[in-house]
Amino acid sequence: MAYDDQNIFAKILRGEIPCEKVHETDHTLAFNDIARARPVHVLVIPKGAYVSSDDFSAKASDAEIADFWRTVGDVARMKGVADSGYRLIANTGADGHQEVPHFHMHVLGGATAGPMLKKRDG
Repeated sequence: MAYDDQNIFAKILRGEIPCEKVHETDHTLAFNDIARARPVHVLVIPKGAYVSSDDFSAKASDAEIADFWRTVGDVARMKGVADSGYRLIANTGADGHQEVPHFHMHVLGGATAGPMLKKRDG
């Protein structure tokens, strides 16, 4: 899948759409999700044009990768969920129900997350 520079996260990065910024570094932006699924629901995105986690891991520089993961940890500590626990979710592709074609990590916390997936019959 090719990167679409008209996706909502690309527009946020360009300043065309506002966001409620939580943290920003040279390579990464973290902001509150507008449709929160938990009391803490932050999206962490690389500033580079990466479609998925696979794309990011294959093409991003070591500095971008390290910065991204440090930012995920920073957000958990800043939002006060590092000790109580939180869930990280990155949806990839159609089967993963990825809605925005820009790699992003959801940091969810502040309430019990429940089981990761419900077991399906068959």
